[in-house]
Amino acid sequence: MTGPGEFDGLVAVVTGGASGIGAAIVDRLAEGGASVAVLDLNVDSVDPGGDSAGGAARFGARADIGDDASVRAAIDAVAERFGRIDILVNNAGIGAQGTVADNDDDEWARVFNVNVIGTARVTRAALPWLRESPSAAVVNTSSVAATAGLPQRALYSASKGAVLALTRAMAADHIREGIRVNCVSPGTADTPWVARLLDAAEDPAAERAALNARQPHGRLVSADEVAGAVAYLASPRSGSTTGISLAVDGGMQNLRLRPQ
Repeated sequence: MTGPGEFDGLVAVVTGGASGIGAAIVDRLAEGGASVAVLDLNVDSVDPGGDSAGGAARFGARADIGDDASVRAAIDAVAERFGRIDILVNNAGIGAQGTVADNDDDEWARVFNVNVIGTARVTRAALPWLRESPSAAVVNTSSVAATAGLPQRALYSASKGAVLALTRAMAADHIREGIRVNCVSPGTADTPWVARLLDAAEDPAAERAALNARQPHGRLVSADEVAGAVAYLASPRSGSTTGISLAVDGGMQNLRLRPQ
């Protein structure tokens, strides 16, 4: 569904685009011809490449999605650089571990401020530009944790469930403005955050094996696989796809296999 030139002339904003899944999304959209603005706390690693006229340009704008002034300044910088915004990928987020009893009110507020309000905050700032685009698309990053009960993930699951609900509400609000809104819901992905969790485990090898086994296809999801799903949802060719959650989880959400 996606390929070279598919995003020619379009400008994409990717939050959390400096590493992990976000960096893979930036690469995929740039490969398709988009000029991509990376909003992240650290954009030192962003390679400018290309130019705004020829597509595939990359632009780093430091942004803390937990702060409205920071977000608005970054979006203004993107608009000044490229003169338009067509695609917004709300990928930035933070993790949390524990049961409902393990995190205090401040931690709940911190995670929701980034994962949920941050998604709303960036979209709100980009909306005036998205409304002017002939190919406007918003893709949020939810998680299989929004629909499957996972142990020790109460706070994280609640935040990603909110992102899923927010995605559908936004899709309903903005469909008549020509803005499509969807989300991608990865399973356990091979990301720096998961790597840190594994490193902190008592038996990292056993923990990785357990995470692999939890997904029916027997391995972690790759960042490139998630990026491919985001590219499909963001593509102008997907004009009738809105209000959905696209699972990239090796079957974790829907399959119930018999034990081997």
